[in-house]
Amino acid sequence: MRFDVYQVSRKGGRPKNEDRMGYCYTRSSGLFALADGMGGHPEGEVAAQLALQTLAALFQRDAKPALKDPVRFLHDAVLAGHHRLLRYATERGLIDTPRTTIVACVLQDQAAHWVHCGDSRLYLMRDNKLVSRTRDHSYTELQDALQQSGQALPADPQRFNRNVLFTCLGSPGKPVVDTAGPVMLQPRDRVMLCSDGLWGSVSDELIARLLAKRPIADAVPELAEQALRNGGSHSDNVTVLAVEFEGAGETLNPPVVSTRTLGEEVFASTIQASLAGSDAPVEAQDAALDEAEIERSIREINEAIKRSSQKGP
Repeated sequence: MRFDVYQVSRKGGRPKNEDRMGYCYTRSSGLFALADGMGGHPEGEVAAQLALQTLAALFQRDAKPALKDPVRFLHDAVLAGHHRLLRYATERGLIDTPRTTIVACVLQDQAAHWVHCGDSRLYLMRDNKLVSRTRDHSYTELQDALQQSGQALPADPQRFNRNVLFTCLGSPGKPVVDTAGPVMLQPRDRVMLCSDGLWGSVSDELIARLLAKRPIADAVPELAEQALRNGGSHSDNVTVLAVEFEGAGETLNPPVVSTRTLGEEVFASTIQASLAGSDAPVEAQDAALDEAEIERSIREINEAIKRSSQKGP
């Protein structure tokens, strides 16, 4: 498997960045994930980080080197992240539970599988066209879906705010978890994950246009900067992670990540895989993923790949 990946996260006009993102992979499988900690509840950044840590830890456990059932893995791993947040709140005696949205994608066997809960989105681009997009777990998109099927959701503005989500990780009830896949991929297909700080300020049309026509290393930062400009001084956190898939017969120039020479037990990650919170505070582990840390992690991973490739397949 070969892929190009680019990610960026900006605080915007908020006091802190509660978004988290990252990816991990083995020789045969890759996991890409993004979480948006929810304001109005305590420790949103902790919720997002714990959700990603749970996904990464379970991926490291189960991808040996491939997942047996990617869709089932994604569903169960997201629910495990939800229960991790409930335990975190109980262990610390919090009155309210930290909460987060999440979207994640597994690339394996030349196919994409994804999951989401909340309003962090996944976009799939092919041949300059938007092939698929996740549907937010918000009352606005629920109303649209019901109307398209001939039903109607009560439109009382005091009851239904377009920005209100009806599910997330860390909520009192069982979260709604939507999965999709397998969707067979073609060379140059692009998958983008983003928080609502992006799509809330930038239209789907602009996202599709930039993502289709520019290299992801150009499109991703331009989309983030456009969202910040549109949001102004009150801009939300903006986080974007994009992956360009390459078929097994494609030649990258040069390959950004190529897993073909990795050993079966090799696991690489930009997500801290340990489940924090049991023995030490999450804050003490410096959970924030800033650009410098991301770039350092990528360099370390690529160096490990080079060392592995020198040893032969």
